[in-house]
Amino acid sequence: MFSSLAPAATVETADGPVDENYRLGPGDSLEVNVFNQAELSGEYTLDGSGRFSMHLIGQVDANGMTASDLEVELVSRLKPDYLVNPRVSVSVLSYRPFYIIGEVGQPSAYPFVDGMTYLNAIAIAGGYTYRAKKDIVYVTRAGDPDEEELRLGVNERVQPGDIIRVDERMF
Repeated sequence: MFSSLAPAATVETADGPVDENYRLGPGDSLEVNVFNQAELSGEYTLDGSGRFSMHLIGQVDANGMTASDLEVELVSRLKPDYLVNPRVSVSVLSYRPFYIIGEVGQPSAYPFVDGMTYLNAIAIAGGYTYRAKKDIVYVTRAGDPDEEELRLGVNERVQPGDIIRVDERMF
């Protein structure tokens, strides 16, 4: 027996808000504090490869690390040759932007704000065009090696570096 009804579309759920497990990547801005070492402390922005340059130790590859992982890496690189007992803290000042394309008023890159939904992102990008499909978005996560496009509801949360595509409706 055949049914004339199409199966219900599946919509995946996104990860929650940015947390301590956030993986650093290109475009993130960091604040590095080395206790009692003003010349080593400062703000750094990760380049296109996820690296930054720090006095004394040179290039640091932070791509894919958490802030805690980076703290451990910096301590290990400072301790043997430069400081006896370095105390380092790393915090993310600003996250990499998200990108929005497709049926929105102004497709572009926009600054990430924690807690923002895809509907908020669409509003920031000038809203929907008259041809837009308004109930779902297609999202490619930053750093996904498979570049898999997820189908998500507009009330899910944006993640830093997301590439959001608003599709065209059929009629």
